Amino acid sequence: MVLLAELEVFCSRPHAPTRRVALGTSALPVEPAPGYGGVLLGGVVANFIADIDPDFVDDLRRLTKEVETGRRIAQPRLRHRLQVDTIGLNAARHRLVGEGERLAFEFDDYGAPEQQVLGAVYAVSELPLGSRRSVMDSIRRAISWRGPIGADLIATLAGMRIHAGSSMAIGDPTKWALVKLGFVDSTSPSPKEVSRRYRELLREVHPDHGAANEGAAQRIAELGEARRILTGR
Repeated sequence: MVLLAELEVFCSRPHAPTRRVALGTSALPVEPAPGYGGVLLGGVVANFIADIDPDFVDDLRRLTKEVETGRRIAQPRLRHRLQVDTIGLNAARHRLVGEGERLAFEFDDYGAPEQQVLGAVYAVSELPLGSRRSVMDSIRRAISWRGPIGADLIATLAGMRIHAGSSMAIGDPTKWALVKLGFVDSTSPSPKEVSRRYRELLREVHPDHGAANEGAAQRIAELGEARRILTGR
């Protein structure tokens, strides 16, 4: 098991008179965008968003814009105050891990859902300004997510159009696309070469040309996504 990203959120106790949240030490790689870090932050939001008061969601969306652009954040938000001091707070740790090509989330259940979501959004403020938009795009997708917390969510958070939530697809989508289209010895095929290889492989995997029906739709979708990544269209 390999740790790919980690978020540490410090939370006040559930029945504390003052609701507080602070950020701890996290590891949030965001290259290539949104990176494992962006996927983890989006995963945290998607996992806890259903337990948040729906009246808070509009404020949460506004907060994502404010953090993304580096604006001063008025406190409190979602009835919780962000602070630097972690004294008297307990840590919740959320992780994105990989085992082979399989990715999975590990969520800590300490603290209120609002604290976890706020921690994920506020963590973006500690990222380089140029990386924030892609990560916040993942978080905003997560706010609207209503499906299972699994591979489809991971692919969606990474901005992929198909279920390809493998470690390589998220960590190095260009390499994944090259491998998927069989460009083992080339790192920069031309758009014309990519399109030709796509058509050749499409014939091999399409049931109309004798390939098995089982899994055909996924194979065809992955080839199309690989072409999109390498050609930009």
